[in-house]
Amino acid sequence: MKSILFVSGTRADYGKMKPLAKCAQSHGFHVTFWITGMHVLNDFGLTKLEIYKDGYDATDEYINQNSNDLQSSIIAKTISAFTDYLSERTPDLVVIHGDRPEAIACAIAAATNYFNVLHIEGGEVSGTIDESFRHAVSKFANVHCVCSDQAKERLIRMGENPDFIYNIGSPELDLHLQCEKKGIAQAKDYYGIKFEDYAIVSFHSVTSELDTILDQTKQLFSALDESRKNFVVIKPNNDPGSGCINTVLKDLPCDRFRVLPSMRFEYFSVLMQNSAAMIGNSSSVVREAPFLGVPSLNVGSRQTNRALSDKVVHVEAQDKAEINSFLNDKWGLRFASHIGYGDGSCIKKFSKLLNNSNLFTAPKQKIFYEAVNGSQ
Repeated sequence: MKSILFVSGTRADYGKMKPLAKCAQSHGFHVTFWITGMHVLNDFGLTKLEIYKDGYDATDEYINQNSNDLQSSIIAKTISAFTDYLSERTPDLVVIHGDRPEAIACAIAAATNYFNVLHIEGGEVSGTIDESFRHAVSKFANVHCVCSDQAKERLIRMGENPDFIYNIGSPELDLHLQCEKKGIAQAKDYYGIKFEDYAIVSFHSVTSELDTILDQTKQLFSALDESRKNFVVIKPNNDPGSGCINTVLKDLPCDRFRVLPSMRFEYFSVLMQNSAAMIGNSSSVVREAPFLGVPSLNVGSRQTNRALSDKVVHVEAQDKAEINSFLNDKWGLRFASHIGYGDGSCIKKFSKLLNNSNLFTAPKQKIFYEAVNGSQ
């Protein structure tokens, strides 16, 4: 029985890992999780508990950071710890998602010790240091599951062999289709949300803009506050600058802002499906909200060039006029589902891929693929 090891560091990437892990488990693979990052930190809701409850064959954790650790320090500690872990577990495949410090650290540890690495959601752009992390992970991986044709083409231009790139769509979209929209009352009760009408806000630090992130946060939430509308706010990731954002969040009026450290994916989905809008700079603004037909306001540079739907409205945090225009004109509308990142059939495609020998036998010694003339 082949073993597949999934690496997860945040609540967001677990939403993408879970459907793939459950699919692999149903096919008889030995599925384990190595959890680290925000999952194991009290300040971010101890989201590791959700992974433990989902019942994988083994789940192990590692605290890879302390408060205010630099990302470079987090990467260094994670490389060392994951290298030791791999020597004990010796998985047949390591699955890594996205663009976080944990992702690049684990990709380095796995690739340099010649483990097969499957990268989820490579080939995408975002305009911050996360994009550099993401592209670096792709170069350490030998198999890729991407979410769009554009992402596949970027990987080919980066020298990745198209024979090992599979467009399966974004995994979390499958989960959104499984979540019952009518479960809104239970979701609101669970998180103490009293609003009938609300938007969801998820605003993260941009690590290359630390000198302005406090002002950006103040300007954005000032505009939201002045609208007199209601908002469910999810606290930011633990990136440098998140403290500035949390300073602003703690002073928001609690009668119209419900601030939460984290949220279970199922409840997040139900709340988003019933929301009047999705606002901020998380990937859910440019991917999930358009898929669900929810109006979305992308704020700032964190998701630069990542939105594929023309229904996504782009603003700077300081542009109160445009923010107010969105809140007045788009609030509560519904659009046709945008399927640029998948149509909710990712699990079916991944299920087929599990029977593909490429997943486990892709060459560990990679050769730069020359896309211009189709030769290696």
